[in-house]
Amino acid sequence: MQQVVEWADAAGIALLAVLAGFAVYKLLVFLVGRFSRAESIARIFFDAAALPLGTSLCLLALNSVLHNVPRNLALLEPLQHVATLLLIISLTWVAVALTSVIGDVIVKLNPALEDEWKRARRIETQTRFLVRGLNIVIVIMGTGVALMTFDSVSKVGTSLLASAGIGGIIIGFAARPVLSNLLAGMQIALTQPLRIDDVVHVQGEWCWVEEVTATYVVLRVWDLRRMIVPLQWFIENPFENWSRNSAELMGSAMIWADYGIPVEPLREEYARLLEASTGWDGAMATVQVVEAGEKSVQIRFLMSARNSTTLWNLRCYVRERMIAFIQHHFPEYLPRFRTELAGTHRASVDDAVSLRPMDPAHN
Repeated sequence: MQQVVEWADAAGIALLAVLAGFAVYKLLVFLVGRFSRAESIARIFFDAAALPLGTSLCLLALNSVLHNVPRNLALLEPLQHVATLLLIISLTWVAVALTSVIGDVIVKLNPALEDEWKRARRIETQTRFLVRGLNIVIVIMGTGVALMTFDSVSKVGTSLLASAGIGGIIIGFAARPVLSNLLAGMQIALTQPLRIDDVVHVQGEWCWVEEVTATYVVLRVWDLRRMIVPLQWFIENPFENWSRNSAELMGSAMIWADYGIPVEPLREEYARLLEASTGWDGAMATVQVVEAGEKSVQIRFLMSARNSTTLWNLRCYVRERMIAFIQHHFPEYLPRFRTELAGTHRASVDDAVSLRPMDPAHN
């Protein structure tokens, strides 16, 4: 009966302590909300860690009570252990929340303005890498502290330290893929071969860098598919970055035509199309015959645009309009196959014995 009374007293005191911790948390929320602006840095940090901070205050009050009650209570030691573990987890949660919001604050302080977008993307990418790496370290440390609260783990600590060399080698081999990706992430964060929102061409796919984690990169393909690529792949394999230094690109539209087609009218129409287009940046506009085949010539319409998406749409626009122009003004010079009847008596068609391709220049 005495144990029941003592437990009731301890439970009541513990409940009051938890309520007091919750009241302190609510007071903090009120004061921060009352005397700070929503966009201030302190408010951003507090909002991110508010829930784990409130949990930690309640658990801290609970631990203070459980460690000051009479030691002869049954089941007291397991409850103290559980409360300590929960407090360690909540404090680790607070540390992770505060660390994670560092990236958001740095990105907020370095907006991607028109003339500083490259610097802002570089800072954001480096910050995301470092924050995720720091979160992993915090979680590992929190897990280690939680495990050390168990007597069995503490007692074998000396043995573990003695065999750390062999154990480290074994763990190193087992975790080699994870560690290699973490090291690759640090290398990418420092050297910046790619950044968030960069346009890259990876394994034949046109993608945007959507997210960079501690071990892999999420690429958004042009058709909204997502490609997940380990960080180590970017260190070991070549890839194209279409916005490494600037987003401007050059591209071409190819059209095959007959040898007899005049090029100058095509240049004039091409210049008119670009001047009327909103996608052309005015840097490059060239029309050239780049190949002369057996039956036709290839004409290249070279152009430039502000970014890859605009360039793709401009190329399609030019190709469609130039084909329509040729169909309307020079339909006789569209690509075609021609033959010449040849034989021993050229005056008579009936005497023709073979067919062979004919050069359009002889027509």
